[in-house]
Amino acid sequence: MKTLNLLIIFLSELAVIGSVAIWGFTLGTGWVLRLLAGIGGPALMIALWSLFGAPDAAHKVHGATRTVFETGWFGAGAVALALAGYAAPALVLAVVLTLSKCLAVTWHQ
Repeated sequence: MKTLNLLIIFLSELAVIGSVAIWGFTLGTGWVLRLLAGIGGPALMIALWSLFGAPDAAHKVHGATRTVFETGWFGAGAVALALAGYAAPALVLAVVLTLSKCLAVTWHQ
């Protein structure tokens, strides 16, 4: 079960990046802004994760700071998906993320 939970967390990380891309590409503005947001949004999320959230991050955060960072980072994915018009999948993503992260804390993952 612990290995499955780690897989779910990894897939959730990818889902967050994909959700931000979907949000960017579905903005109601011109194609240039959609292109910038659709590529730049995920690039920003990847940069933030690689700096602060990844297991081998250069500036890995811990404790309460980690909780705040992950809540914002994963929450941004769910919010982006909802803003793109996919409320039900956003809710599912938020619930899966919450349960999985609670299990990760309980299991010291």
